[in-house]
Amino acid sequence: MDSSTTLAVARKYADAVAAKDFGAVAALFTEDVVWHQPGNHRLAGAHVGGDAVNQMLGAQMAATNGTLEITPTGPTMVNGALFTIPVHFSARRDGAEMSMDGIDVFRVEDDRIAEVWLFSADQDAENAFWDAN
Repeated sequence: MDSSTTLAVARKYADAVAAKDFGAVAALFTEDVVWHQPGNHRLAGAHVGGDAVNQMLGAQMAATNGTLEITPTGPTMVNGALFTIPVHFSARRDGAEMSMDGIDVFRVEDDRIAEVWLFSADQDAENAFWDAN
């Protein structure tokens, strides 16, 4: 795949996430997208298919009353069909707060996102946040 195509998809994704336009985010996924949410908490695991990924993202936004923020902290890096974005993410829910860095890695196929892997700087803290009562 041409790196310029991958970069164009990356920019669309970053713009949609920054705007919290999850309809635009969903439109970037292949039908059989696989989203690897790290950790050992209620939202962790491999979410397969656009519906499953959208449900997981919706659950994150609902649990945080829309406070989940994802901000790029460095340049998008592209290697063929792969791109990565260093991010900082934060959210509040039920008196708990989370704020940490991460790396998001994506695989593009036919101008759409086919697979996503997330990496969190403090997985134990993220696990505790999502499982907080």
